Amino acid sequence: MIPGPTSCRTVAAPVVASIEEKRSVFECWLRRVEDEAAARAVVEEARATHWDARHHCSAFVLGADAATVRSNDDGEPAGTAGTPMLEVLTHSGLTDVVAVVTRWFGGTLLGTGGLVRAYSDAVRAAIEVAPTLTRLRVLETDVRVDHALAGRLEHDLRARDVTITDARYAEHVTLRVQVPVADEVDLDALLGELTAGRASVIPGTATEGWRDGDTQGPPGTG
Repeated sequence: MIPGPTSCRTVAAPVVASIEEKRSVFECWLRRVEDEAAARAVVEEARATHWDARHHCSAFVLGADAATVRSNDDGEPAGTAGTPMLEVLTHSGLTDVVAVVTRWFGGTLLGTGGLVRAYSDAVRAAIEVAPTLTRLRVLETDVRVDHALAGRLEHDLRARDVTITDARYAEHVTLRVQVPVADEVDLDALLGELTAGRASVIPGTATEGWRDGDTQGPPGTG
């Protein structure tokens, strides 16, 4: 098993939230992304959509361990936009997420402190209304079982939080199953218990991956 987190949390759906500060409008797009290219594509989409705005500042956090972080002030004074946005994201505990805050200037300078507060508040406003989901690290492998037992085995495995992602029918039934790593399930022992030894893991088919869990309410920001 590869060391590392067994779960992480991300946004379940795109969110848009806006705040206003001294007639300047700050609109935050908050989206789930898988990699840096996807995050930067969201920034460019915001830039193209809101072509009339002066700034499109951004921050993103990637990876189950939240190890990849980036931020960009996009022309605002250094440290007044991207960095505070990133701090809000990291404090929320979310990962695989990008925040883009577009600013329309309202005619009044906000000063360094005002900008930091406004960009932070825009991201915080989006997080506060964002549905989230927990992703689980799973061990995925193939299980071989007789046709007569396949239906009952699928039911019994699901009842124990084992996900069935595929079923292939030939001389035997081959089930592709996912077991949450954090549960430390002994799949061989479980199959023995459920089928009296008439189902078994197919050697050499195991891989590790991630699966999405249930959607939850907003995570808050502490």
